[in-house]
Amino acid sequence: MIPVVGLVVAKAPVPGLAKTRLASTIGDRAAADIAAAALLDTLDAVAASPFQARVVAMTGDLDAAPASEEIRSRLDAFTVVPQRGDDFADRLANAHLDAAAVAGIRAVVQIGMDTPQVSSALLTECAEELLGAEAVLGLATDGGWWVLGVSDASMADCVRQVPMSQDDTGAQTLAALSAKGIRVELVAELADVDTVDDIEAVRQACATESRFARAVREVRV
Repeated sequence: MIPVVGLVVAKAPVPGLAKTRLASTIGDRAAADIAAAALLDTLDAVAASPFQARVVAMTGDLDAAPASEEIRSRLDAFTVVPQRGDDFADRLANAHLDAAAVAGIRAVVQIGMDTPQVSSALLTECAEELLGAEAVLGLATDGGWWVLGVSDASMADCVRQVPMSQDDTGAQTLAALSAKGIRVELVAELADVDTVDDIEAVRQACATESRFARAVREVRV
């Protein structure tokens, strides 16, 4: 096992609240189904990775989400903590601190639920890279980022000042870490799913029978 916490920051895929930009094109329920599939594929990848501990920082009402029973069953392999903070940047930074506290391990590799193509091999690579670095960052093709690893959870505090969901969020996150004197190693760039235009690239990177690939076929996007 690698002495790192694998952390997923997730939102319950509730219709009308999940993937709203995607929902504007394909509808609330279809978007929620895709979000649920992406979350489950992500949890599978993290569960299969050799992290010493696994944590999910969750927000939202899982009872109102599609596949809620399957999601709850998968969460049995994780320690689940509630998200806390006034905005998303605060919740990200706090999730790092909370994951380290419950696991008793300071090093954290954190992802979201927008990259269902992520594999245990890639997550293992990120964790191993972190053993020799102060931080790792994986940029997203839309200008954001999909993974942030820090050798001490307190290092993620600098993201509190970074505007989220912008086309320069990744660059600003890298700059914020560097401004604190934190040495950052960049890892693989991935596409994430925010709009209908993102779906095909992510689907092609997923296993053919992944939940995400099946969900996309079923809603005919």
